[in-house]
Amino acid sequence: DSISMKFSECKNELLRRGERFAGMSLASRARIAEIGHSFVQDNCTVLIHGNSRVVNALIIKASKSKQFKIIITEGRPSIDGRLAAEQYAKAGIPTTLVLDCAVGSIMNKVDLCLVGAEGVMENGGIVNKLGTYQIAMVAKALKKPFYVAVESYKFARMYPFNQKDLYKDNNASIDITQSFDYKISDVTMYQHPSIDFTPSEFISLLFTDLGVLTPAAVSDELIKLYQ
Repeated sequence: DSISMKFSECKNELLRRGERFAGMSLASRARIAEIGHSFVQDNCTVLIHGNSRVVNALIIKASKSKQFKIIITEGRPSIDGRLAAEQYAKAGIPTTLVLDCAVGSIMNKVDLCLVGAEGVMENGGIVNKLGTYQIAMVAKALKKPFYVAVESYKFARMYPFNQKDLYKDNNASIDITQSFDYKISDVTMYQHPSIDFTPSEFISLLFTDLGVLTPAAVSDELIKLYQ
């Protein structure tokens, strides 16, 4: 009976914490959408990579008062891009799906880039879906703003400085052969990590529930959060 009671109490506490976290996530998304949607202007074109719920909330909020277009990358070998494209199209936003390798050729048609993040490092860089880094580099080369929409609970006191720092602890990888409809013999297939690291110098601003931040401000916010 004592063990059953302890298990029941533990289960109830986990449920309470889960509900509290879910509520906090929803509130953060709403706050970020409210803060960030003004950066999406009438008649602009937004390049999106990945299927972030925060980005989705921001874009849907912006679409209530403005007319704009979306270009979204496929995000192979997953179907993230296609899923996100369907959501935006259903919301009545003109949406174009492009190949990941087409980012450089279509960047001149883009007014801003918008991505989510799986984590924000103390140096202001982000960890996100594979392909984010190359989009950020192209955006900077062509002087296009690169924005990140992310909740502050994803801020982490970590310091990756390059892809090696990230990959040595990242065991999750994606098998690119799953998207092939043919076989390749005698070729070594590289096991791609599912995420990459984008350094802070490629990021224009972060839209967070704490406000609009520069990458340099992340360390200050982390100090406040951990005090």
